[in-house]
Parts: sequence; structure tokens; C-alpha cells
Amino acid sequence: MNVDQQWGYGVIEGFFGQPWTWQARLDYANFLKANGFQFYIYAPKADPYLRIRWQELWPEATFAELKRLGERYRQVGLAWGIGINLFEIFFHYDQQTIQQLTAKIRYLNQFQPDILAILFDDMRGDCDRIAPVQAEITHRITELSTAQTFIMCPTYYSSSQVLDQLFGQRPPHYLETLGKSIDPQVHIFWTGPEICSSSYPLEHLQEVSQKLGRKPFIWDNYPVNDSANMCNHLHLRAFENRPYQMAEWISGHAANPMNQPYLSQIPLKTLHLSYQQQAQYCPQQALREAAKSLCSQDLADMLMNDLSLFQDQGLEQLSPEHKGELITKYQLMATEYSQEIIRWLQGDYPFSPDCLTV
Repeated sequence: MNVDQQWGYGVIEGFFGQPWTWQARLDYANFLKANGFQFYIYAPKADPYLRIRWQELWPEATFAELKRLGERYRQVGLAWGIGINLFEIFFHYDQQTIQQLTAKIRYLNQFQPDILAILFDDMRGDCDRIAPVQAEITHRITELSTAQTFIMCPTYYSSSQVLDQLFGQRPPHYLETLGKSIDPQVHIFWTGPEICSSSYPLEHLQEVSQKLGRKPFIWDNYPVNDSANMCNHLHLRAFENRPYQMAEWISGHAANPMNQPYLSQIPLKTLHLSYQQQAQYCPQQALREAAKSLCSQDLADMLMNDLSLFQDQGLEQLSPEHKGELITKYQLMATEYSQEIIRWLQGDYPFSPDCLTV
């Protein structure tokens, strides 16, 4: 386990709904490398072999694509990881399950991930001794895995009471128990005060650090748009209220992007700019800079003009006539970015009912 690795910022493909294409994931290696990111973690909720059917193995075609993906990230010098979402494993953590888990982790070792994310998010948590059992599972995995870095995601990964409403009341002192039970060399994901936090106050991060016995590894749910409400919007604005000083308060920063991989690059580039430019960072200017550098000038101008319509007004508020006009306009731009806008306008990114959070 790599104790001294100081993680900066990266991307975790950890959303519900339509996953990215393999080509988009390969393309992200160059994008992330060019923009100062340090890692990419493959963890789409739609991959059943990482969640509902985690005990099973990937089909041969998927196995080959994942091997290729890992090789690509190694070629460009970025860390790459896999996130296994052990769906409600603690409700039936018996000898058979332990054998299945052992086999699955040894299987994942074939991909030589630098990072293994051990995820217990978005599942029921009303289980006796959930924190000690999750700690035990985490330690078993770290002993079996050849990954250098481990990040555990709790079931209650935010201060938001929405999680208790969805997944059952969190046990008293849940975070404190995890913090004391899990090896301090293991990072722990945290989404902040809310599931989709608009800011990360220093006081909040200090409080969480004290409970966990380590700095939190931020799982930033922006620009993700996979929920029933958010899928009607494209989150294109720049990152805000994430001061560059966060680098001193956290152990890492993983951004969870949209179902639209190429459009996600626009706000993601501003995260890089915020850390790079520090006190000189201006979100509005960063957004213009990101859009212009990734898209043509004409397309960047169109996106800026339609920004409020896409991010604030949303798909459900657009009339069929207005959608048609926008589709016609963006069809003039033959790029991945414009194609994703057109597909969104056509309703090609439906809400996945598996996503329970708002």
C-alpha cells in the first residue's frame, strides 16, 4: 500500500445511467494528462459486474476492453483504478461470500489497477455492526489486492440526512467507528455537507477529518447529472466554492462527471484551472477559456449563449419547437460536444430508476 502518495485531483466514472463508451474512456487519458489530473477510476453503476452481480466475471469482450484501458492510462503516465461496489454484502457476509470476494479481488488483480476503490455507497445501511463489518471487508480486500492505493466509500458518505431517509438511519458514531477501525493508510471518500455539495467549508472538512482520523478524499458530485431531476440539465458552468487551499485540507479530489463525457470536459477543465490559478481564479473567465480551448470559437460562443437554458431551465422546460431549433443549430457543428447536446435534446440520456438520490 502506498502510504506516501499524495493524490491531487482526478475523475471517477461513478454515476448511474448511461455509461461512457470505451472510446470516450480512452480519449480521457489524453484529456486528463493535458489538464493536470492524476487519475481515472472506472466505477460506472451500470456495470453489473461491479455492483449487483459483483461475484461474477466480466464477459471476454469487456475483459479485453478493460485491459486495453489500463494499458492506455499507464502509457500516458496516469494512475488508473477500478471501483467495486459491493452491493449489500454485509447482509450476508458468510464463508461463501468471503470465498467469492477473495476470487473477485484476485481476478481484478489481472488488470493491475493502481487504485482500488472499495465502495459501499447507495445501498441499505440498516445492518447490525455495519461499520465493523465494512472495516473487516476493507482490510480483507487490501490484503488480497495488488493495488497500491485504496479508497473506501462509506454507505453514509455525506452529512445529508437524505441518506438516512433513503438507506436507513445511520448508526451512532458511524464515521468515528470507521475511522478507528480502518487502517489509516486507507483513504475514505466523502461528498461533503450534501450529496451534491455546492461548497466545502474548511470547518466542515476539519470536523470530518477528526471523525475519520484522516483527511477525507473528496468525491465531488459535480458536474454529475444522473438523478431524476439533474438528468434534465447539462452542468457546464465552472467549478466554484472549491478554494485551491482544499489541497491542504483533503487527501484527494475525485470529480464525478456527467453521462456526457465530452461536455463534462468543459467544467472539468475549470477544476484544473482553479487549482492552477489559485487566488487569480475567476469561474466565469475559466469557463470561457475552457470552452474556447476545447471547442471551436463558434461552438464556444453558442454554448455560452445557451448556458442558462441548458443548466438552469433544463430539458423539461423546452417546447418541442425550441428543441427542434436548437437541434438544427447544433447540427451545424460536427463535434463530440455538439453531438452530445443533440442527443440530450432528443432525450437519449433517460433517467435510471436505480439512482435513488435526488
